[in-house]
Amino acid sequence: MTRAAAPRERGILALLGRALSDAEIAPQLVVSETTVKTHVARVLMTLGLRDRVQAVIYSDESGVVSVGDRPFEAR
Repeated sequence: MTRAAAPRERGILALLGRALSDAEIAPQLVVSETTVKTHVARVLMTLGLRDRVQAVIYSDESGVVSVGDRPFEAR
């Protein structure tokens, strides 16, 4: 990680860890999908991750989210 993640970025990481799409995240944060995409890009850049799959793995390995927190379809 190049710097400490901001609270919003940690929240985005937790939602990514639950394997939610931008469309599913946006209403939870009361923001547009475009804003979610911007936040996701910042999280990936901050953590040096390549894609959302790596973000899910990172969130699990770092204890942000556990496999049991994901919807059944995403397991």
